[in-house]
Formats: sequence, C-alpha cells, structure tokens
Amino acid sequence: MSEHTLTVAGVAVDTRHWIGGERVASAQTFPDISPIDGSTIGTISRGTAVEAAAAVAAAKAAFPAWAGTSRAERARILHAIADGVEKRIEELAIVETTDNGALVRSHRRGVMPRVAHNFRFFADWLQSLDHEDFDTRGHANHVSWDPAGPCVLITPWNAPLMLATWKVAPALAAGNTVVLKPAEWSPLTASLLADIAAEAGLPAGVLNVVQGYGSEIGDALTSNPDVRRISFTGSVATAKRIAASAAANLTPLSLELGGKSPLLVFADADLDLAVDLAVEQYDNAGQVCLAGTRLLVEEPVADEFTRRFVEKASALTQGDPRDEATDIGPNIHPRQLEKIDGFVQRAVAAGARAVIGGHRKDGQYYAPTLLTEVAQDSEIVQEEVFGPVLTLQTFTGEDEAVRLANGTRFGLAATVATGDPGRAERVTARLVAGTVWVNCFFVRDLQAPFGGSRLSGVGREGGTWSFDFYCDLKNTVTAPNGWTDHG
Repeated sequence: MSEHTLTVAGVAVDTRHWIGGERVASAQTFPDISPIDGSTIGTISRGTAVEAAAAVAAAKAAFPAWAGTSRAERARILHAIADGVEKRIEELAIVETTDNGALVRSHRRGVMPRVAHNFRFFADWLQSLDHEDFDTRGHANHVSWDPAGPCVLITPWNAPLMLATWKVAPALAAGNTVVLKPAEWSPLTASLLADIAAEAGLPAGVLNVVQGYGSEIGDALTSNPDVRRISFTGSVATAKRIAASAAANLTPLSLELGGKSPLLVFADADLDLAVDLAVEQYDNAGQVCLAGTRLLVEEPVADEFTRRFVEKASALTQGDPRDEATDIGPNIHPRQLEKIDGFVQRAVAAGARAVIGGHRKDGQYYAPTLLTEVAQDSEIVQEEVFGPVLTLQTFTGEDEAVRLANGTRFGLAATVATGDPGRAERVTARLVAGTVWVNCFFVRDLQAPFGGSRLSGVGREGGTWSFDFYCDLKNTVTAPNGWTDHG
C-alpha cells in the first residue's frame, strides 16, 4: 500500500490531490483529526498556489472536450458515478463519520443515498432542460444554456460529500469542469469521490480535487482569471474574502452562508409536533446551517412547550456516532468546541439561563443546550453558534412573532408550527427566508430553489436555477425569411 494511502475503518483513502486524472502529492501535509476521539486519522497533502494553478489548468484543458460532449453522454457518466456511490455507501458512510463525527446511521440511510440522487437528478434534469422558443415580430428566439468554463467549488465540513456533490453534479451536468476544494477538517470523502468518478469514466481533468487551507490554496483558486464560476458554502467572513478575490475578474458567485433561523410555535399548533421539530434542531450536533436555533413560542403555550421539550431533549443519547443508538455525536474540532462554549458562557454571564446543558462533556462533545431569558439584541440570539445550542423567546401575536423572526442579519430558513392555514399563509408571506417550512422541517427537493437572503447568501441553486448559474445563457434571434436559397 502506498505511503499516501490511509486505511479508515478498513477503507483505503488516498491522501493526495487529484489533478488532471492523476494523484499529486505536496511537499507539506496537514493532520486530519477525528472528532470522535481526537485521534489523528492521518496526514493529508497540503496544497499551495502551485497545486491550485495546476488544477485550474487541468480543468481549463479538459473543458472544450467536456463542453462538447453530448447531453446524453454527460448524463450517462453522471448516472455511472451515482452507481459507484451506491455500491460504496457503507464505505463512504463510515469514512465520513470517522472524519466529521456525524451519525453513521444518518449517512447510511439518508446522506449517502442523497449523494447518489444528486448525480441522478441533475443528469435527468439536464436532458429535459429546455426553454420554449418565442416570437418577436416574426423573429424566432431560442434560449440555450452554454457551459461557462472551469468552476471552483468550495465546500464545508458539516456534510462534506452531500454538499460537495450538490455543487459538483450540476456543474458537470452543465458541461463545466470542476476544481473541488473540500474543507480541511473533513477531506476524505472528496478523495473517494475522485476515485468513483474516474472509475465511472469521467475524463481526466473534468473533476479535480485539491486539499489545504483557504489562505494557502483558496485565495489562489478564487483569484484565478481562468475560473468562470465560484460556488461556496460556509461563513460570511470567508464569503467576503472570496467575493473580494473574485471581484478583479468579475467571476460570478453563488454563496450559501450562515443562518440564525427561527422556529415559530403558535398556540394553535400541534404541540407534540412542535416539540419534535424543535428537538430535531440538534441534528448533527447542531452543525446544520438551516437549523431553527431560535425557538419563538407564543406565550400561552410557552411553559408547556418548554416542559415537553426538556423531557424529550433529555432523552437523547449522546456518544460515539458509529453506534446506531446514538442521537447526537461530537462537534467537529476543538476550535469549534471552544467557539460554542464561548457563546454559551458569555450568554450566561449576560443573564441567560441554561434550562438544559450549557457545558462541555468529555472529548469534543457539547451537551444539548437550551437558553432562555435572552434579549433580542444579545450575541447569542444574533450570531450563528453552529453547535447544539438553542434559545427560547416568547411572543404575543403574529406581528411580534414576525418582528422577532426577522430581527437578525440572516435570512436562510424559517419553520412555522401552526394549526391555522390562514395564519401560515400570512406569516410565511412576511418572513425573510430562502426556505420556509410549515409543520415540517428539512424537506428538500432538488428542483426547488435553494439559497438565502440578507447575509445568508447570494443567488439560488437547484433545478433550473443551478443551470442558470453554471451556464452562460444565450438567446439566438433569427430573422424571418432571412435565408437565401443559393441552390
């Protein structure tokens, strides 16, 4: 076995970059640490501007042939990649759990099947993508989606492979080539994806994977003038840096950023359902951008809601994410744990009350926490924690509920629990959010637009919106009777 190969739970993972259809090592490496027990899984090739330039050059060289490949052939290869994912669901699940600490049961049953679905959906959507021709004073208009060019896709650590393929699949389907830069805290499944894509027959250079720290490789990728699209999921601060880097070349951006989403519980809601929805916000140890971390509960039911919530949340099992019985695993990294605890301790010092949790546990685990007696303008209400920490505020009436819900800089998502369809319609119409769920949570259809408002993002992806972003749309106008017969 190569010195560059790790064995993770029996699965071989290459730690080198994937550039132009070949494995490329770097002189320097960085450690990959498992959040489960803090152990070092191995060392990963640490890319620099050199590898960034090589990956973009490979993507640029491969672009003409891939862009010229028929839709049917592109779709066939994407379906073959999905086949490869499905054959390796168990391997992908255990590697990703080891790498980022998310529940293996979630990876097996939901996340990795969704990875395959990402490829199948965009392969099929590509083949049906069309725009009805229209007439302008006898002139025929035809709209086409032309591949844009090399794309840089920068993905986060909380759902590494699923969120990577949410970008990779439509970019490839559109006829673009890709440089994927996974988060340094969870790089392993991106490497496995490169293997799967190669085995599926994806031509060399069409998908490239480079690893490393943002300051060392990310800046070089996003400032490269040969890059024609950048898609990023992550923090607002990093997005601002990427936007500044891309500005010199006017490279189009799609940014899916942080959230501080509200979960509104009205007095007429099914309270058991509302409690279930609220407890679900601890999913993935609270490391979900869409999570409804601000519980807003109408005063008449606030005490009963809190009682039921505490009872249900206290029954959650926290521990090793490889155990099927575990409900909440660890947080990704010691730095993230420090950040979470800092938010909580500052909130308590400012007068918040921890109804449950409010403290670290052994290792990289943080107790599921609910804070009450928090002010609307407090840090804990206004800033994204990205951990198993919820706040609870009460309201009286729809106007106050909407005011509190919209009272942050973010606008990614919102959840509404109510038994009144009319109220649901009124309230959702007034909420600032890219996605609103009514009496449900986390129902995602790939044909729907996805993105955020305010500081939660720029642009929308999903369905045709993805192709609008990853393509250059072109309208061809043909004059009537404009052809001359030279026969």
